[in-house]
Amino acid sequence: MSSMFRSLKDYNYRLWAGGALVSNTGTWMQRTAQDWIVLTQLSDNNAIAVGVVMALQLGPQLLLVPWTGLVADRFDRQKLLMLTQGVMGILGLGLGLIVLGGAAQLWQVYIFALLLGITSAFDAPARQSFVSNLVSDADLSNAVALNSASFNAARMIGPAIAGVLIAVVGAGWVFLINAASFGAVLFSLTRMHRESLRTRKTARSGKGQLLGGFRYVSKRPDIVIVLVIIAIIGAFGLNFQIFTSTMTTVTFHLDSTAFGLLSSVLAVGSVTGALLSARREVPRLRLIFAASALFGLACLLGALAPSYLTFALTLVLLGFAAQTLMTTANGTVQMTTAPEFRGRVMALYMAIFMGGTPVGAPIVGWVADNFGPRWAIGLGAAAGFAAALAGLVWMIAHQHLRVAVHLHGSPRFVVSHDGDGRSVEVLETGSIALPAPAGASAEPATAADERERLRDDVLADEVTESR
Repeated sequence: MSSMFRSLKDYNYRLWAGGALVSNTGTWMQRTAQDWIVLTQLSDNNAIAVGVVMALQLGPQLLLVPWTGLVADRFDRQKLLMLTQGVMGILGLGLGLIVLGGAAQLWQVYIFALLLGITSAFDAPARQSFVSNLVSDADLSNAVALNSASFNAARMIGPAIAGVLIAVVGAGWVFLINAASFGAVLFSLTRMHRESLRTRKTARSGKGQLLGGFRYVSKRPDIVIVLVIIAIIGAFGLNFQIFTSTMTTVTFHLDSTAFGLLSSVLAVGSVTGALLSARREVPRLRLIFAASALFGLACLLGALAPSYLTFALTLVLLGFAAQTLMTTANGTVQMTTAPEFRGRVMALYMAIFMGGTPVGAPIVGWVADNFGPRWAIGLGAAAGFAAALAGLVWMIAHQHLRVAVHLHGSPRFVVSHDGDGRSVEVLETGSIALPAPAGASAEPATAADERERLRDDVLADEVTESR
């Protein structure tokens, strides 16, 4: 089997991937339909209302992070996922029936978004860390990347289908289809070979568990910089629904089919980025920094796009940059985190990744309403460049990165990295070679040693506190 798809050799992972693809397709269909009815039926093209829905749906990730991560570390993730996926299916069914009955109001959509957000807050860390129960550590990075590819393949398929269905039969049926799609995940979870699931260390009971993940992360500067970058771009850059819906309706004056098509075009780049990430054996911090800069550039090009077609083309680059960034960040955090802390660390990761939207989405929506969609996308560009700058500063501070320009004789750049006693000199004019990241994110052996040391430190803190 190709190295790009090596995780699929595992029966349990194949089941999981298949069920997730169906469910994710339904989820993207519902997101498209939900944003569309809020923007065009329940409000007068009010981007702030779309931002509020996103905030209610994603805010609980941030508020409940101490509990959701501990639940993922303490309880059976397979059973927990059956519960959360079932509840989300019921919520989709309820919203679909209200919309079909013609009784939907904006406040009702707000309530369903909040309930879905609370359920998703418990689902996300369990779902992210459950992958480590399905595959070996050697295949974990590949499995994470394939999950992202599946998610974005669904993003490519779902909105396009939803756009057509909204025009033909209405948004209510889209919600019902999403509710039914959760059955695919429930089926895959019940059909897995439980004896083949890989057991992981679980969190100890006692005092100090809620804060254990925070203490662990506080001693990992490499994870901290990833979270900082995810926070910046998550808040002001990953507001694709606002970008695409307002550009479609306000700037280009098109319909729901064109809106759904933009989401699908965005996913083309996302799937490409995820599949290329699946080929990499080890995620690299410097790739996260580079992808942040590319994200900023893609947003800038999108804000300046003169037509619907050129805007759609910039979304391919935007999707590629965003997915490379997110997949590499996710893989870096999962692969370098000790197993007994993985649920709590991933809960914190998802809280920052998804929870930044409640802060940024209403602001982005306000900018779109008052200054136009192009300025809103400009905020995304600023976020990408700011994140890349933060990464560069971190490399200078923690990896002793130095860049010098020599103009005498043959012009050349010299990039030195003395954090681990190594340096690189590049003689070719105009070329720069960045060093491999040091520490936990660079070499698997070093990361394993660092995990052991940090785990012992944090566990010692917890034992002391419990006494």
